[in-house]
Amino acid sequence: MDLTATVETALCVGAGGSSGSLADKPIVRNGRGQLVIPASQLKGRLRHGCERLARALGWPVCQSPRAENLCPQWADLSSDLSDLQIFERPDYQVPNYPKHHCLICQIFGNPVLPSRLIAEDLVCEVEPALLPEVLRPGVTLNRQRGTAEDQKLYFLETSPPHADLMFKGTLFLPSDAPEEALPLLLSALYQIHALGGSKSVGLGWVTWTVGNVDKLKPSAEQWQKLKGEQ
Repeated sequence: MDLTATVETALCVGAGGSSGSLADKPIVRNGRGQLVIPASQLKGRLRHGCERLARALGWPVCQSPRAENLCPQWADLSSDLSDLQIFERPDYQVPNYPKHHCLICQIFGNPVLPSRLIAEDLVCEVEPALLPEVLRPGVTLNRQRGTAEDQKLYFLETSPPHADLMFKGTLFLPSDAPEEALPLLLSALYQIHALGGSKSVGLGWVTWTVGNVDKLKPSAEQWQKLKGEQ
């Protein structure tokens, strides 16, 4: 699944511990100095979106992110395992773990089950020399008093605002993945409207383009099956 994220506003994806910038929170770059949206952030947002959609559809989903609440431990907390079996397939069973795994764990994995979904970093192909360093000032607020803290000024590094930068990458989903995975991922993707930090002040707003979406669209039979389960 070829993805393009067009960043409509300034993007702030902080790189903790980075140096070489005057910002307290520099932006993430790869070894070539290009701006990136980490695959871990994209995958985490996708998992959260898929979990929310699955629960809205009434599908059984374990309780992430704590490992003890994920499958297969979560099955021990359920009095009726029949609901879990609707998504279980023989090729997803783990040796020495006879319990069941929910649909989300079959796609994204858990401590005992490898992830079926593989994500690449989304990379901005614009030359780093053409993207000047942009520092955005901020101040720490005291929520109880509703005032700014003394001597708590900080600077965030962001991408240039209103530059419509495009970040490109790929998601890989194997052919043996659950047939519900693709429509669920596409639905969750289009519900991600912002990435990075400081989203509440308008940073990181994005629009998505799936390059080969025509080849990836679920068949009419798949949509009908999903509607029937709903």
